[in-house]
Amino acid sequence: MTSGIDRIGMVARWKPVHLGHAPVLHALCERAAHALIGIGSANRYNVRNPFTLEETTAMLRLVLAGRDNYTLHPVPDLDDGPRWRAMVRELFGPLDLFVTDNPYVAGLMADDYPVIRPVELVAEADRIPLNGTMVRRAMARGENWQHMVPAVVADYLISNGLDERFRREFGLQTLALEAAIEED
Repeated sequence: MTSGIDRIGMVARWKPVHLGHAPVLHALCERAAHALIGIGSANRYNVRNPFTLEETTAMLRLVLAGRDNYTLHPVPDLDDGPRWRAMVRELFGPLDLFVTDNPYVAGLMADDYPVIRPVELVAEADRIPLNGTMVRRAMARGENWQHMVPAVVADYLISNGLDERFRREFGLQTLALEAAIEED
């Protein structure tokens, strides 16, 4: 634990929890006495949020196994930045640091908390340049996505048929979004 950091908070979608997330999650717990981890878009189930709150919670708990100094908080989308900011302040209370890689969220929270980026918590050698979109695209294409997520997450997704459900429910939509971005 780093000296002086009692409470640290972060909100992300974690859908799915991947190898880029894992060192950040571990650092949140290692750097502070208590980590408050928000599950963003907790009220959404769509192409960008293809895992439920319960499924995302399970993935986070698997990656954080053996740690007990964190609390998971569902953080719904409100489609209203100032209201969302107030809700997060209410959920998290006082924090020594707020972590986000989202410039909009950083701007929202900057008056309430010192804000840092996730890369500032993780040693350069432990950083993995990966995002959820990359994992979801590989899943949609039927490519090997398992190497992009912690083994416990891959096992969880496969054993519960969540990778197949994703492909069935959101695969074509994911690929269509990718094609639209490439045409831009």
